[in-house]
Amino acid sequence: MLSVVTTPQDLDERFREAVAGLAAATHRRVPTDPVREGSTLTGERALELLDAQLTSRQLDLAARWLRSFGEGYYTISSAGHEGNAAVAAAVRPTDPALLHYRSGAFYCARAAQVPGSTPIADVLHSAAASRDDPISGGRHKVFGHRALNIIPQTSTIASHLPRAMGLAFALDRDGTDTGYPADAVVVCSFGDASANHSTAAGALNAVGYTAHQGVPVPVLFVCEDNGIGISTRSPRGWVRRMLSALPAVDYAYADGTDPAGLLTTAADVAHQVRTLRRPAVLHLGTVRFMGHAGSDAELAYRSQAEILADYAHDPVLATAAVLARRGILGPAETLARYQHARKLVMEQAASMRGRIGRLDSPAAVTEPLTARRVAEVSAAAARPAAGRERVFGGRPPETRGPLTLAQSINAALHDALLTWPQARVFGEDVARKGGVYGVTRGLRRAFGSNRVFDTLLDEQTILGVALGGALAGTLPIPEIQYLAYLHNAEDQLRGEAASLRFFSAGQYANGMVVRIAGLAYQKGFGGHFHNDNSVAVLRDIPGLALAVASHPATAPALLRQCLALAEQEGRVCVFLEPIALYHTRDLHTDGDGQWLAPYDEPARWPTTETPLGRVRTVRDGTDLAMVTFGNGVPMSLRVAEILAREGTDARVVDLQWLAPLPAASLCAALDGVSRVLVVDETRHSGGVSEAVVAALVDAGFSGRITRVTSVDSYVPLGPAADQVLLREHDILAAARRR
Repeated sequence: MLSVVTTPQDLDERFREAVAGLAAATHRRVPTDPVREGSTLTGERALELLDAQLTSRQLDLAARWLRSFGEGYYTISSAGHEGNAAVAAAVRPTDPALLHYRSGAFYCARAAQVPGSTPIADVLHSAAASRDDPISGGRHKVFGHRALNIIPQTSTIASHLPRAMGLAFALDRDGTDTGYPADAVVVCSFGDASANHSTAAGALNAVGYTAHQGVPVPVLFVCEDNGIGISTRSPRGWVRRMLSALPAVDYAYADGTDPAGLLTTAADVAHQVRTLRRPAVLHLGTVRFMGHAGSDAELAYRSQAEILADYAHDPVLATAAVLARRGILGPAETLARYQHARKLVMEQAASMRGRIGRLDSPAAVTEPLTARRVAEVSAAAARPAAGRERVFGGRPPETRGPLTLAQSINAALHDALLTWPQARVFGEDVARKGGVYGVTRGLRRAFGSNRVFDTLLDEQTILGVALGGALAGTLPIPEIQYLAYLHNAEDQLRGEAASLRFFSAGQYANGMVVRIAGLAYQKGFGGHFHNDNSVAVLRDIPGLALAVASHPATAPALLRQCLALAEQEGRVCVFLEPIALYHTRDLHTDGDGQWLAPYDEPARWPTTETPLGRVRTVRDGTDLAMVTFGNGVPMSLRVAEILAREGTDARVVDLQWLAPLPAASLCAALDGVSRVLVVDETRHSGGVSEAVVAALVDAGFSGRITRVTSVDSYVPLGPAADQVLLREHDILAAARRR
């Protein structure tokens, strides 16, 4: 009598025993015939499914074998979920797929459709964190391969669903060469527990919201439902009720232990999505073997009877039983096939032992994040914008006199959409209204609703549209209406957008420029959600470039640098626009117009002042250098004027880039001064100034360094904000201190 399955050996023995007990048919059937009347599953296709399932099962066992020697690092298995091989058979290898971490059989089945694929080596190298892993290069265990159109996903909580929605949305948009066939569908799998996550709920809502309006969203969501998330059970019937009730999203259920019914249902649903361009959910019933992962003590939260009951629902055994009943493959032949799969997998695993290449230096690990294309970025930033006469109606912005920051960014966006035909501007209120502050006014009229469009009120979806659109060949320019709103969806940047280059070893990228109106000092409006002064979450994302505009003279070139970085390096960029400076006209006195600037056509922009990693000296001086950004620039300039009247010659340096911090350029800009005051409108703790001071100390700056910041507080409404925000008198007092 076998014990409750807790080890790979137990699972192996139980499967062998069950196969040996299968009832074999007395005569053989024609392999090309359906295994059941009305089913699309033939004997030949069932054999293909079985081979993919057996390979996936053996890969799970081998991963734990490698782990036992300390040479494997991932033990979340696909065992019990192998019915998803039928989903791979129901779609095409040219359909982009974003896979759940238990979709191993899908990966093996798709690899079998693409000549030259090596799924056994792929998965084992990935589980062993090997440099020879063809997708992540040893950075994570992921199902992904460029040649298989499987986009690597590291998520365990469905955070890839917004990207899947965005990619499906982009497939049928006019004017974009997506690289996929015209009738491609997006396949996206996830677990039943993850279906409850707010990310999944938001993405599924966005898909229904879009489809409800008749907009094509050809995405097939596959919920692989084993009834349990780690140790927490999904309430009986809940997943079905939730998924089947989604507005404008079709629903179908399939039993993972019925390969004939599953393939037929999956093929029907996939065909429906492909032809109608309408989203659907395939709810796939599965079981889970060997617990959540290798360290999971399943008996701590599941009864022996419950665990044993699941083994009657082994999807691999179900496929073997169909083949046995049809007389296509007897029990002995199935076991021989099982043993052959084991031999192939274990030979590969054994060949790797002691010879696994590792990422052996910081540079090797971070290469996808640090690789640069400086010359190409510079050339792209200087690319001319064709068709300006038509778009600007014969009055280009350089003929209109000095512009505000908002007007200069608006003109730069017009020029950007001319320069990059693949660029798309979207977000809440950006199209018809032209943005809350008028920054996108006129773009929809000039470029049409295909390139400039409004989205639903959901920052997660806005970023998901960007994530998927970038994979489809567009250059997304999404707008997040306020900085505080980003925090609802920041993982879409941290966990999805910025990580894609890293976890695909640079094979995939989703370059984009996320425009965010933010920072504080907005008058007569606000409170925390409209006056957020925290950028810490953005500065902490590896590979992300964070630029902050301050003046209309340089903001267009800075924006254009971000667009060039997104296009040429696949970099995720955030372009932060200080709300309080949008419509500012004056610097020192009313009517002086010193915060206005003439607009130059793109070919004449001062691109040498704005590249990634370059600071800008706004005012020269020798006694003191004030290092700042955003709203701090005009405040520091006003303070510098007061200091000049007192006999202190102050230099003002605009950081421009807050991530990565331009340390080398900053040190060069401080040459000749012995006192530095970091003027930081963000908070005392977790603010920008902490990093600036640390960078100067690391660089060996020998002078005196001080900083002045806002208070560690949320920004309150009305005049109370003055009590916690950095003010000019604070800067002046700090500058006067010797």
